[in-house]
Amino acid sequence: MKKVLIIGATSGMGKSLAIQMSAKGYTVGITGKRQTLLNEIENLNPTKIFGSCFDVNDEFELVENLNDLIYRLGGLDILIYSAGYGEINENLDNLIEQDTIRTNVRSFTNVITFAFDYFQLQGSGQIAAITSVAGLRGNDKAPAYSASKAYQINYLEGLAMKARKMKIPINILDIRPGYVDTAMAKGDNLFWVTTVKKAAKQIIDGIEHKKEVIYVSKRWRIFAWIFKIIPRYLGEKL
Repeated sequence: MKKVLIIGATSGMGKSLAIQMSAKGYTVGITGKRQTLLNEIENLNPTKIFGSCFDVNDEFELVENLNDLIYRLGGLDILIYSAGYGEINENLDNLIEQDTIRTNVRSFTNVITFAFDYFQLQGSGQIAAITSVAGLRGNDKAPAYSASKAYQINYLEGLAMKARKMKIPINILDIRPGYVDTAMAKGDNLFWVTTVKKAAKQIIDGIEHKKEVIYVSKRWRIFAWIFKIIPRYLGEKL
C-alpha cells in the first residue's frame, strides 16, 4: 500500500486521517510537537504508524526531519499538510498575525515545495493540503487567517498548473473545510459543523479519486459559490 506523511497529526483531522488511513493499509508517518500524543497514535497501529516529533516552524531542521521520516517509511507517495494556526483577532494583535503567517504561509510553503521537488524527482506523487472556505474572502475577525488560506488556495492552484505543464503526474488536492468539530472552529453562530471522522473520510475519498478541489462537507461547495460571487458589501454582512 501507499506511504503517506501527515504534517500536523496529533489532533483534529490530521489524527483522524492517520487512524483511518492506517486502518485501510496505508503506511503512515505523522508529525507533531507533542511526543506523548504521537506515541498514543502510534500505539493504535504500531506496524503502520510512525511518528516524528518536531515543529514544522523550525526551518533549520525541517528538511532533515522530513527526509528522516520518509526514510523510516521506506519512501513517500502522498503528503498531507494538516498543520494550521488561527485565532479570532478582532484587536489585531500583531503577534497572532505573525504566528498565523509563519505556520500557514512560510511553513506551508517550505513543506509543499519540498514535497513537489521530491515527487518531481520521483516522477509521481500526491500533495493534499487543508486550506479553508475562509480563504475565499477577507475576514475582519481573523484577517491573517483568511488571507493565509487564500495564499494556500492560490499556491496549490499554481503548483497544479506547473505539474500539468511539466507533464509530471503530481496530483494536487486543495481541501476546503467549512466548520469541522475541532479546536480550530471558533466563533459564534457556527453551522453545518462536520464531525472529524466524517471530514477525514471525505478527504481520503478525495485523495483516492485524485480530486483537485473538495469541500468538507460537500454542502459547503454551494456556500462557497455564493460567497465568491456576492458583492463585497453583502459579504461584509455575513
